[in-house]
Amino acid sequence: MAKKTNVPEIRFAGFTDPWEQRKLGEVAHRVIRKNEGNQSDLPLTISAQHGLVDQRDYFNNQVASRDMSGYYLLENGEFAYNKSTSGDSPWGAIKRLTKYEKGCLSTLYICFGLDQGDPDFLVTYYETNRWHGAVQMIAAEGARNHGLLNIAPDDFFETALTLPCLTEEQKQIGCFFTQLVSLITLHQRKYDKLCAVKKSMLDKMFPKPGETKPEIRFDGFTDPWEQRKLGSVAASFDYGLNAAATEYDGQNKYLRITDIDDTTHEFLKSDLTTPLADLAMSADYLLEEGDLLFARTGASVGKTYLYRQYDGTVYFAGFLIRARIGESADPEFVYQATLTDAYKKYVAITSQRSGQPGVNAQEYADYQLMLPSRTEQQQIGMTLRSLDNFITLHQRKLNLLRNTKKSLLDKMFV
Repeated sequence: MAKKTNVPEIRFAGFTDPWEQRKLGEVAHRVIRKNEGNQSDLPLTISAQHGLVDQRDYFNNQVASRDMSGYYLLENGEFAYNKSTSGDSPWGAIKRLTKYEKGCLSTLYICFGLDQGDPDFLVTYYETNRWHGAVQMIAAEGARNHGLLNIAPDDFFETALTLPCLTEEQKQIGCFFTQLVSLITLHQRKYDKLCAVKKSMLDKMFPKPGETKPEIRFDGFTDPWEQRKLGSVAASFDYGLNAAATEYDGQNKYLRITDIDDTTHEFLKSDLTTPLADLAMSADYLLEEGDLLFARTGASVGKTYLYRQYDGTVYFAGFLIRARIGESADPEFVYQATLTDAYKKYVAITSQRSGQPGVNAQEYADYQLMLPSRTEQQQIGMTLRSLDNFITLHQRKLNLLRNTKKSLLDKMFV
């Protein structure tokens, strides 16, 4: 049986007709409503990630122009096309005004309103990459166009859309993705809130510069903290294995700077490798419980990772430095101390080089950190670690939802 064309891989029950191709100009009209009376003092700008946002908030309360009388006046539900490209929108972002009743946009944008179909479907359609080919072709071939940044409005409305014939199917798809986006937004807010709580705890559970006691501490602890060099609580500092990475052998993992997540500092296991070396002669580079790694060069200088047994058999690479924390300090506490603003400031100052930034083993050993009793260290480390686990759990849920959306965008559209 021949496969139907113009039919999505996944669709709601009851819909079987093939989708049809329409030009944008057949279902939408251009909005060229000038803000002659300067009705709104609300300038907007398009962000690929955040949609149509208040430019005064987005750009630190700075507006592009105080006089918006010549701008386009956009109303709730209408769309705008930003011809500027970005990583998130390689052919420009199309967004719909939903947060505000009215807003002003520069005439550099192409604005339009929908005449036929479901707006939630259309705004979701523009999150796929299906229309990018049409825009690219028009930009390359149009006589009036000189690249993507200068596509003419008339040509823009010639771009093709592939739509369900029935508005009802559009509505169901649009409603589904609207609910999915709301769920993602909810989890994003929870994640952001947890990250804010963690930042606040780091600020309050470690003494501020020049002080010997933190703002918040557990009951029963009153003694002042003492300042110690990191080198005095680490049994050794070692540089990593100078070896290339090869295909993962199923057991021996190789940890490089890029394998440490920039946000969670966890070992990313999506692209595992094994060191291309004689592993029988490389035992010195095996990580053990309590080993703390520091990135020593490049844009990630200062990034840290604390080895945990569940990460398995791990060798660490040459652009990392290992501090083997001794018995006088709790490894989890020392790791959490490297997430504080005081540590980040030290790295920012120390890493300054004539070439790319870097911090060597001796400079890490010289870092001065504040230490309470080991018992208090353990309580602080355990508490912050529990919060980290909670944050990681929410991040995984958020990533799962995002990946689900990405997959459905590919399978539910033609």
